Amino acid sequence: MSIARRALLGAASLPLLPAIARAQSDWPNRPVRIIVPFPPGQASDIITRLVADELSRRWPQRVVVENRAGGAGAPALEAGARAPADGYTLTAGTSGTLGINPSVLPRLPYDAEKDFAGITNVAMVPLLVIAHPSLPYNTMQELAAAARAKPGELDMASAGPATSQHMAAELLMLRANIRFNIVHYRGSGPAIADVIAGNVKLMTDSVASALPHIRDGRVKAIAMCSARRVPQLPDVPTIAETLVPGYEAAGWSGLVAPTGTPEAIIRRINADVVAILREPAIADRIASMGAVADPQTPEEYATFLRTEIAKWREVARAANVRLEG
Repeated sequence: MSIARRALLGAASLPLLPAIARAQSDWPNRPVRIIVPFPPGQASDIITRLVADELSRRWPQRVVVENRAGGAGAPALEAGARAPADGYTLTAGTSGTLGINPSVLPRLPYDAEKDFAGITNVAMVPLLVIAHPSLPYNTMQELAAAARAKPGELDMASAGPATSQHMAAELLMLRANIRFNIVHYRGSGPAIADVIAGNVKLMTDSVASALPHIRDGRVKAIAMCSARRVPQLPDVPTIAETLVPGYEAAGWSGLVAPTGTPEAIIRRINADVVAILREPAIADRIASMGAVADPQTPEEYATFLRTEIAKWREVARAANVRLEG
């Protein structure tokens, strides 16, 4: 190609650059959609709608939530990954869909590490180990000693295979070198109902689900799975404090965009969501749901996502956790 032709082609492309910059500076000039991979009323949906409503007040365009439930969240995440990378379609990525699915679902129709640009985490959903009041163990040390004395004889309820509750229990067994008999249920509700009835004496559950039962004395809290104690249960120690240093497991929900979304738009969304999450009234509303606001930079969230994927990959391999799909 001649120098003159290269110069001509270069000149022809120059008008596109201001147009692209102008499109980004005008963003958003139409409604923004957030895909949630769960039905309305689930924790991630409620928290995402709270953020969407606040963004709608700040932006010149509405932010709408689109629920796409089913398939362990895979169809929703695929739709988010394949959307145009223009900032008008975001996805609520969660501990299950981004952290666990890559290691337990064969033929996953998206790549959690390559198909998405992280914006920020929104909320952590702390998990904890709970027990029926009749169980004679009140600390993780006592519970671990009993599990080591009788490997596999203590039943532990699970909200279902490959849920964050189940994987937290598997991580505990792996790190503490103990063994429970995991009893799977179809959701947290049926599982905790059996714990309250005393049919199963142990469970790893979310604070959001367990807190009312703890306050009413129907179950007792043994230890937090989160890295730090939580304001809802300040006197309950963490597993990392009492048994396994460095142990951490939690549910979470954040925001991602398709890879290739302009960095200026990613930064804009991040700045506004972080500002919302730092408002005391919003943080209090999230805490009332049993969660904790967790604003991060895009870089922090990207690192967090990689760490979560690696952690649950190790657990899935060690415990041979797989889902059909």
